[in-house]
Amino acid sequence: MTEAMKLTTAFTVFLAICGPVWAQEAAVEAEEQSKPTVDAAQDELEELRGRVNQSEQAQRVRAGILKPIYSVAETFSFSAFHWVAFAIMVAGVVSFALQLTLGKLVVLSRSGFSPSEILSDALGLAVSLIGLVLTTQAATENSNFTASAFAVISSTCAGVIVGFVFYVWGQRQELQAVEGRKKAAALDQNKQRGDRSG
Repeated sequence: MTEAMKLTTAFTVFLAICGPVWAQEAAVEAEEQSKPTVDAAQDELEELRGRVNQSEQAQRVRAGILKPIYSVAETFSFSAFHWVAFAIMVAGVVSFALQLTLGKLVVLSRSGFSPSEILSDALGLAVSLIGLVLTTQAATENSNFTASAFAVISSTCAGVIVGFVFYVWGQRQELQAVEGRKKAAALDQNKQRGDRSG
């Protein structure tokens, strides 16, 4: 083994042994340096929260945001409200879940892909799931909807049917959008070829 090979091997072994130790020390040092910054930011956030909560103007803004929601809630306080709300949330969950799974597979099979569609469907699914949880909590506290097996089952069935219909409509629109993008790309290529030949 040549002297250069021995030095290279020794240096590699040295780095293999010391590298993880140095990396760990650097991580600990970075964490210690960032801790005062995080603590300071949390203190500032607490101070800001206290000032906003004590501000009369902030209280008026809060009331202005919540007042129309309370008005709508009073308007929607009919007996079947929780049945309808539950069905709508189930429809959203079914529709967006199918769009994110089956729908995207169909679109990929047609050589189409749209990150914005995936993000909007994921957001719709998240909103529907949260809405379903909140609707169920509100129904448990404010009505006898969740105590009735017939009400829960019929509302769920209605939501699943409506959700599937919305999935079919959404799927059709997404496939039409894929075809439209393909046609636009083909027209653009033809135009570029014409410009080069001309």
